[in-house]
Amino acid sequence: MRVVDYLDKGASLGAERPCLTTDGESLTYAAVVDLSYAVAAALVARDLSPGDKVAVISANDPIAFSCVFGISRAGAVWCPVNPRNEAAENRELLDLFDCSVVIFSSAYAALVERIRDDLPAVTTWVCFDADLPGSLDWQGFLSLGTERTDRAAVEDLAMIVGTGGTTGRPKGVMLSGTNLETMTAITLMAYPFAGRPVYLALAPLTHAAGVLCFPILALGGEVVIMRTPDVGGFLQHIEQRGITHTFLPPTLIYMVLGHEALATTNLQSLQCFWYGAAPMSATRLEEALTGIGPVMAQLFGQTEAPMMISTMAPADHFEADGTVARLRLSSAGRPSPLVTVAIMGEDGSVLERGERGEIVVRSSLVMPGYYKNPEATAEASRHGWHHTGDIGYLDDDSFLFIVDRAKDMIITGGFNVYSTEVEQALLAHPDVQDGAVVGLPDDKWGERVVAVVQALPGREPDPAEVIAFVKGRIGSVKAPKEVHVWADLPRSKVGKVLKTDIKERLIALS
Repeated sequence: MRVVDYLDKGASLGAERPCLTTDGESLTYAAVVDLSYAVAAALVARDLSPGDKVAVISANDPIAFSCVFGISRAGAVWCPVNPRNEAAENRELLDLFDCSVVIFSSAYAALVERIRDDLPAVTTWVCFDADLPGSLDWQGFLSLGTERTDRAAVEDLAMIVGTGGTTGRPKGVMLSGTNLETMTAITLMAYPFAGRPVYLALAPLTHAAGVLCFPILALGGEVVIMRTPDVGGFLQHIEQRGITHTFLPPTLIYMVLGHEALATTNLQSLQCFWYGAAPMSATRLEEALTGIGPVMAQLFGQTEAPMMISTMAPADHFEADGTVARLRLSSAGRPSPLVTVAIMGEDGSVLERGERGEIVVRSSLVMPGYYKNPEATAEASRHGWHHTGDIGYLDDDSFLFIVDRAKDMIITGGFNVYSTEVEQALLAHPDVQDGAVVGLPDDKWGERVVAVVQALPGREPDPAEVIAFVKGRIGSVKAPKEVHVWADLPRSKVGKVLKTDIKERLIALS
């Protein structure tokens, strides 16, 4: 399936039903379909060929998201770009993706002006909500929309997504229509959907929140788009719009749990509250099962295998007798129905249950490769499996436990310490809202375990007491030798804690 096929499927179930809603105003399926044809016609009129790459630079916006369907209808490849990236990072991504067209909102005109002269391969710059010099405005899209252009792509390539580049030059992950179809099928198989869903998108549509729209549209559901992150507004939307499904990374869930309006907000409409994109504290997850409700639903994936390597539906958070399955809360769920997961040793051998090694995957969920990077593709797919770079194990009930990123494992005094395990202990402390653990060079131990924590509002963690607390939970070998309390942790544009930045700052301070 093409990306636009999810929209067309939803339209077939009710063309006049709300499709994209923002600030209380809705675009019907019929309206979004018309906009997608207008975008496709405008792109074709600008000599776009099937398979060409088109980027969209915008905050969460219904018109910008409608452009994605127009790109697909024109047979082109969608390249999502996070507008909160630095200008140089976005220039690098657009160059890497070989983009020939960039569609942007007027709010990011200044960013565009900083990079457009350095991108001669981009032949068309389109501002969809203003008439800027040299651009084709949104009215131009509509005026060119009389031809109902609807083309298939040259190949089964739907998206190219950047890996982020935190460890060097970013790679472009090619995602096919088959990858997205597999992801959508797993979503509909693994999680509860009753009636027409109403999905709330607060997180950026350029990432997980965007591709989770596809199963919603396939059911003729409504996507409610929040333009800016606002926890209070998020809770209001759930109650007022009857939200059934939503997604947030753990950092924002912690903010929801600490918000004063949570206790008085009616969340009864929720069927499924997805969490993922980063490890979540088992302690805070148990709080969410009470404070938000028995609707929490985990997903684990990565850009190269989007979203659904393993899943944990709301019911899996509980034992058969209704009590919370505490041991299971630290897992990433079970391998998804259309995914085979194994644990691999360094020599390429598949390990037994309970043994720790790299998590590897086989599935039509897995990308065909990195764009114009056969060496990286070969490295990621050695031994016939996709290598995730995560260290973990499978228990006897087939639950997958992720213990660390391979690059984040700390070797101290000859012992392997997995930072995720230490972080889980830190996040169980009553004064800690968030935390991260890194290894720093040490003359005696080789590396020493160091933690940085962010306090809950109104709390003041005592570093010595925090160290003692962690020792009591996981022992002295794994406990941090130092704890630093920071007002906030450095994060990526999508909320992931940047351990590289933390390590660099700690080294500079030492």
